[in-house]
Amino acid sequence: MSSAPLVLITGASSGIGAACATLFARSGARLILVARRQERLKELALNLEQAYGNQPYLLTLDVRDGEAVRRVLEALPPEWAAIDILINNAGLSRGLNQLHTGVVQDWEEMIDTNLKGLLYVTRAVLPGMVERGRGHVVNVGSIAGRQTYPGGNVYCATKAAVRALSEGLKLDLLGTPIRVTEIQPGIVETEFSEVRFRGDSARAAAVYQGLTPLTAMDVAEVVLFATSRPPHVNISEILLVPTDQASTTLVHRH
Repeated sequence: MSSAPLVLITGASSGIGAACATLFARSGARLILVARRQERLKELALNLEQAYGNQPYLLTLDVRDGEAVRRVLEALPPEWAAIDILINNAGLSRGLNQLHTGVVQDWEEMIDTNLKGLLYVTRAVLPGMVERGRGHVVNVGSIAGRQTYPGGNVYCATKAAVRALSEGLKLDLLGTPIRVTEIQPGIVETEFSEVRFRGDSARAAAVYQGLTPLTAMDVAEVVLFATSRPPHVNISEILLVPTDQASTTLVHRH
């Protein structure tokens, strides 16, 4: 791999995605940043340029739109086409309903983003990695992919699928130099809960009340670590939780 790897990050406009962009920019990587919110992307790009002299390539794209993903990624200029590291970070949760009172539109949004979006982007980027004989796919999963919690039914199912896909991808790529890593964070303080509760700030704040959650930067540091190991080392999965969290439901509030 060249000294300046080319890294594509989805869901890059906030949270873990933006933190990954910051750390990889600081390490000298070249960046393709993908998100739906163009203004947020531009703001982030400006910050990265001012702080590190790093000029990312910006793509305003909704990963749920499979046709758009294919079209846009196929049309990348030659100097931005040879992606070394793909960070599938775009994801969200909606609501905490029991299944029998669930909102079908919420289900569609979670499945289309967390699962199908990850598949669309990976399908577009991976053939080039196989062809070039180098690359690393990082999927941002969740502790929820290992253990469900009340009201988490469909969200947990999408993250369990991310875990299964990451394992399946490693099997499919055996015999190639391409690496696959799944990062499974526990409670991280980002916009996650705001999005889940559709802007109900008080309800979102209660999630982090009385405990010290992970930060987006904590997760980004682990992503950077996993992708900077020697080529013969594949970190397949990392479960990362705050000290105050033992499982999806067991947390210590003080």
